[in-house]
Amino acid sequence: MKRILLRSGKSPYDVVTVEEALHRDVIATNSGNLIFSDAAHKILETPDTEVVSNGIPSEVSAAARINKEYDAFVVPLANAFRPSFEGSLKRMTRLISKLKIPVVVLGVGAQTGVSYNPERLKRIEPSVREFCAAVLDRSASIGVRGEFTEQYLRDMGFKDVEVIGCPSLFMHGESLPVHKKALELTPESRIAINGSHSAVRTQGLDRIITRTHERYPHLRFVGQNLSDARQLHWRDLSDPNAAVTAIPTHPDHPMFREDKVRVYVDPFTWVDDLRSFDFSFGSRIHGNIAALLAGTPATVLCGDSRTLELCRYFEIPHRRLDQAVKDPESADPAKLYAEADFGGLVGGHRERFERFTGFLSRNGLQNTFTHGDGGATFEEQMRTLAFPAGIRPWNDVDIASLTSRFGWLHSRIDELSLDNARLEKELSRAGVRAAKTAAAAAAQPTSAYRRARRAVGKPIRRALGSGG
Repeated sequence: MKRILLRSGKSPYDVVTVEEALHRDVIATNSGNLIFSDAAHKILETPDTEVVSNGIPSEVSAAARINKEYDAFVVPLANAFRPSFEGSLKRMTRLISKLKIPVVVLGVGAQTGVSYNPERLKRIEPSVREFCAAVLDRSASIGVRGEFTEQYLRDMGFKDVEVIGCPSLFMHGESLPVHKKALELTPESRIAINGSHSAVRTQGLDRIITRTHERYPHLRFVGQNLSDARQLHWRDLSDPNAAVTAIPTHPDHPMFREDKVRVYVDPFTWVDDLRSFDFSFGSRIHGNIAALLAGTPATVLCGDSRTLELCRYFEIPHRRLDQAVKDPESADPAKLYAEADFGGLVGGHRERFERFTGFLSRNGLQNTFTHGDGGATFEEQMRTLAFPAGIRPWNDVDIASLTSRFGWLHSRIDELSLDNARLEKELSRAGVRAAKTAAAAAAQPTSAYRRARRAVGKPIRRALGSGG
């Protein structure tokens, strides 16, 4: 059987508590990551292929084990070509450079403004070049999100670049049934809105959120960041994002107090909840893709190239965020809903799906829709699992809400106490060895004493490192 190592925060079959999910950061800072990694897992799992999550580490030391245990390393990515991700990109490059197995990248994107000006990406160009060169040494081509990223890499001289979009929208294969449930939206309609901290802080999305909140009493905001989740579950305001008080995931926001906010740590419950909504909109691409996967109409307010190129490729209804903010009336959900045309999205989906599976085939990968049961086994297993519900704002002071939180904290204290006791023993043993070595070295010439000090430092540093 072929074994694929998939870059993902966790396997879709792993059920973890909210507390553990936030502690381990299984969403890799953004729950949207799990939507496309879960889709990739489902797509690549066949009777002849086992898919294993790597938990997102990129240590070079793991290369030998990966080469021995796996037949391919598949890397679903989103906006990886951006300055703030350069460190992670370099770590991945170092790992990939040590691999002897095929490495396949699904849907990587470059991030700049909606004008598609690549100037801000100049600084990271050497890192992007090294990454793409390492990948293309181990694959037939590299899959990118859309037109901007394709041109960005071609301008660097890379020819083996294919636009394949994002695997998330192929979760259901060649089928993507999205239709309007109502002729029009009314104040009684159930509407989901989403957005990032940067869109609220610098692009004016808060004005649209406030206006929509005033007009639609059944509005719900869906956050995606790890900091959003921690604010809801723990009221943790230690992250710099806590400075953005105009976002509904902040405890000071009225939607927080009205229990009109959610964050999901599993796509299964996220998509399932959105089935009961009439419409979704906002600046989060995967927040709206979650709605589309649920069959719920959605419109994206594009604030950068990563969302714009994906909307253009998949023909997802969209508007530029900067234009919507200038005329908030034009971004009223009822108006966006009335204008949204899903003909291109639905009608062109099969062709895009065949392009995607063709890319997989050219890179030596099978897919469940062509070579398996179409994901039926995957879906059946998912239905047997009890994933946690969406995280709600912590406005309660009841015993149940306190018990789950403080029970988890108590277990963590016990774990840390055991770790501390183990570390103290290791330090004690290292200290005894160090004292004996130093005493013996003191009687030797100075050069020998210095050599001994360097040798003694190793076990102490090793013991300290093991406690991190």
